[in-house]
Order: sequence, then structure tokens, then C-alpha cells
Amino acid sequence: MIIDCHGHYTTAPAAHTTWRDEQLIAYEAGVGAPTYPHISDDEIRESIEQNQLRLIRERGADLTIFSPRASAMAHHLGDESVSIAWTRACNDLIARVVALYPESFAGVCQLPQSPGAPISNSIGELERCVNELGFVGCNLNPDPSGGRWNGPPLTDRSWYPFYEAMVALDVPAMIHVSSSCNDNFHATGAHYLNADTTAFMQLLQGELFADFPTLRFIIPHGGGAVPYHWGRYRGLADMLHKPEPAEHVMGNVYFDTCVYHQPGIDLLVQVIDHQNILFGSEMLGAVRGLDPRSGQYYDDTKRYVDAAVLSESSRAQIYEANARRVFPRLHARLVGQGR
Repeated sequence: MIIDCHGHYTTAPAAHTTWRDEQLIAYEAGVGAPTYPHISDDEIRESIEQNQLRLIRERGADLTIFSPRASAMAHHLGDESVSIAWTRACNDLIARVVALYPESFAGVCQLPQSPGAPISNSIGELERCVNELGFVGCNLNPDPSGGRWNGPPLTDRSWYPFYEAMVALDVPAMIHVSSSCNDNFHATGAHYLNADTTAFMQLLQGELFADFPTLRFIIPHGGGAVPYHWGRYRGLADMLHKPEPAEHVMGNVYFDTCVYHQPGIDLLVQVIDHQNILFGSEMLGAVRGLDPRSGQYYDDTKRYVDAAVLSESSRAQIYEANARRVFPRLHARLVGQGR
């Protein structure tokens, strides 16, 4: 079985995204948001079947762990009430996709984070999505300011109530920023990768996993710059009087394979322990075009994993076993489906 740990609903029906625009316009005007539109099951099917579902089948995967569009979370826009309404609408739409295609998708939720709002205010939505909607994890934004980075690091105790909820529910979080309001940082080309690298360094500097030994994070996009600079992080750990990163961090942290060329995947699997790598594509996400050198799509990451020098047991870990271990609620659901 091949499980893609990183998929976003980038093709949501137009009525959904139009409502978001209208919601923000109403907020700026100081008036109430319009009523959320009716979106039919057929509209959802049309948005999925010719996009994500078609590519899952064509490229040989079996299931995608699916969440709202990351760049559209935009926690820095509006206020906390705006973010809550938008988040619930996004998560409810993911739940409908999963209900329509239960063997092809599993839900991961957006959170109603808002700059300055305590992360504990997001616990209710996490619990709703896991307990009522059957979601298997969440996306956690380490910078809800949208590129200003003016909040506390992930190791700060202000995050602890949310981590306690994650542990109680036994769900992981993908550490994933959203759009950038800083012109110095292109969202997908800089802000995302900067955030991945920043999150890892924060974890390296802290002692979070001593307090939460079962907490699990996925750092997407191949771990940002971390695998490429693994020696730097080993050296920094030594300078900071921390254990080796493999011991200090990687018992709780995983990277995906959203790296869009063969040398990048080859480096990832050479540097990072294979039990810490989850297959992911972010298909129909940040990079959608054809590579003119190969004639293949950049985000067809299965091709790269298939071509990497791996034992069959390691490839099976990356494709399936690691995801089942990191997402135990997904594993239970698959077992319930006879898979």
C-alpha cells in the first residue's frame, strides 16, 4: 500500500473560495459575513475526480492524507472569529471529501490559529475534527503572523496545552505555515522552506520531547534545508550541549518526500534514517508543472522514491509502515477497512 502523507484540497469548488473572499471583504467593511454557500456532492466529485483522485490512480498511490489548502489558511487575515469560521468551513469540506471517497482520503484539519490568540483556543476544533469527523491529524502553523515571526517558538510553554491535547488524542501535527505577507519571502519558494528549517532548529534548541515523549511532528518539504545541512545541525547540537539530533529530535520528528528532483530524494534517503521518512507529494500543490528535462511532472514524487537506492523493506517503510505508525488513527481506520 502507498500512503501519501501530504495532500491539500487546492481544487476546492469556486463557491468555497469566493465565500472566503466575501468573508474578508465583509470583515474589512465591519459587517457580518455572508451565509456559506450550498456546495453539492457533485461539485465536490467534479473537483476531486479529475484532479487528486485521477492522479492518485495514475501515479500508483492508494490513499492521501488530505487537508485544506495550506496557503489559504491565512491566519493573519481577519481576526480570531474570522479564522474560526473559515477553518470550520474548510474542515467540513475535507470531511465531505473523505465521506465520498473513504478508501482514497483521510482527513487532517486546519486550525483556527490567529496572531496573538492563545493556541489553547484551537483545541476545540482539533477535538471536533478528530472525535466527530474522524480526522487523523492536524496542520500546525508555527507562524500564524504570515511571515512576521513575532510569536513564541514551538518549544515555548504557551504551546503546551495544545500538545497535551495532541497527546491525549494520539494524533500528529504537520508543521506547515501558510501564505506570506512579507514580500521578502515568496510563500512556497522561501517562506515554507524557511519555516521547515526554523521549526527543526527550534526543536533542536529546546527540550520539548523530554516533556512530551510521544509527541509527533512531520516537517514537510523534505525537512527544508535540514538534510542538506545535517552536519551543521550535528555541530550546532554539540555547541549547544545537546545530544545528537538523531537522538534529541528524530525520535519524534519525520520528514516527507516532497522534494521535486531525484538528487534531492537521493540525499534525503542517504542522510535521514528511513524510519523517519514518510512518502508525500503535495500533489497539485506548490509545483505542478512538467520538468522539461524529463518530461515528467515535478510532483510525481513516487518516481523518485522508486528510483532511489533503497532496500525493499526501507521502501515499504517510506510508502506505508511509517505513516501507519505516525498516524495510529489512520492505521486503525485502515484495519477497519480490511487493509
